[in-house]
Amino acid sequence: MGWRLGLWYAGLFVASAVALSAATYLLLARALAAQDHDVLQSMLSRYAAVYEQSGLAGLRQLIETDAREGRHERLLVRVMNDRAEVVYFTTPPGWSAFDLSSIDQGGAGREGWATIDYPADHAVLEIGTAHLKDGVAVQVGRTSHVRDALLRNYRARSLEVGALIVLIAVAGGMLLTAAGLAPLRALDATLRGILRTGRLDARVETRGTRDPLDELGALVNEMLARIEALVAGMKGALDNVAHDLRTPLTRLRNVAESAVVAGDPAAMREGLARALEEADRVNATLTALMDISEAETGTMKLARERVRLADVVGEAVALFADEAEDKGVALEADVPASIELWADRTRLRQVLANLIENGVKYTDPGGRVELDAQVDGDQVTIAVQDSGIGIEPAHLPFVWDRLYRADTSRSARGLGLGLSLVKAIVEAHGGRVRVQSARGAGSTFSVVLPLGHPPA
Repeated sequence: MGWRLGLWYAGLFVASAVALSAATYLLLARALAAQDHDVLQSMLSRYAAVYEQSGLAGLRQLIETDAREGRHERLLVRVMNDRAEVVYFTTPPGWSAFDLSSIDQGGAGREGWATIDYPADHAVLEIGTAHLKDGVAVQVGRTSHVRDALLRNYRARSLEVGALIVLIAVAGGMLLTAAGLAPLRALDATLRGILRTGRLDARVETRGTRDPLDELGALVNEMLARIEALVAGMKGALDNVAHDLRTPLTRLRNVAESAVVAGDPAAMREGLARALEEADRVNATLTALMDISEAETGTMKLARERVRLADVVGEAVALFADEAEDKGVALEADVPASIELWADRTRLRQVLANLIENGVKYTDPGGRVELDAQVDGDQVTIAVQDSGIGIEPAHLPFVWDRLYRADTSRSARGLGLGLSLVKAIVEAHGGRVRVQSARGAGSTFSVVLPLGHPPA
């Protein structure tokens, strides 16, 4: 790729230089030709003006004066009377009789401007004719051999300069390509190192500029950081899943074995019931993991509809009313009946149920779990507040992580998926979550959701 880009750069550079040189050559040739034409036109105008004032004698005297003063260098001057007889004729030194004959044959009798070949110098001869009164004609001519020599010299120098341009273009193309592709080479080396060693802590070296390739390196570094975090999380999650699923699966096996060994129909029915309970627990855990994964990857299908929040809160509270009463925990909700929002009713109930269950589980007998909602602009904030044991400040940043449990002994029933599922579902709705807690002072979990139809 580097060689191809370098050669493309060199090719474009050389083509541009050739085009510029060709344009300069054409402009120079036209300028020199125009300059020669202007010189001839100026002399014809002078001679015509003198002839009008002083006649043929005055014209001849002026021409001879110009010749003595060197104004006729490299010029042909000829004056003819009304009978086409040459009255005055002068040529630059070195012109041959053959040339004079050619000029006499080609130039005599022409009007205006004429161009004829001049074989001696492989040039052309431009002749300007001024027809004066009384049939007198003045001709002034100049060959192109001077400007041709200048243009030949220009072409020769252009070839030498062109060779130098090719060398500069190739060297410059390679240097610029090497410098421009340095970020890609660094990216390639980093990714190859990761594939070879499996270490995700490697990062692409960036320069901190706004160069697109440098920004690509920064994006790759960000992606690697996320992958590293995900892999680390997956390792911890697998450990937690293995720990927490091993217990219900072991109980399921023990219950089934006990029922088979007992041989008592009643014991077998009881064992099957317990086995179904453990199977449901494992199935619920796996379902929660799949729901979280779908929500986080944006593939969760939400059946959005206009939902009255008070109705959904009432359904979620009813699910845990008996459990809260048995435990001696007061469960109350204060949600205005006028609050409506655009959401998936089932998923919203699942969010509230998880937060209420969490509050009841970690609140001691005699405590309270309160739920309220407030509208602020185009969003609603739902808060679930309990007077439970609270959460240590060190654990607060991680309570929303999948399979994270502040209870390090893991004695409490559950896998630590409830809050992760809450966060995933709320963010899938375009909302956000937050928590405030202190050890022994209870916790407040808040969910902020948009009221109206979210933008596509």
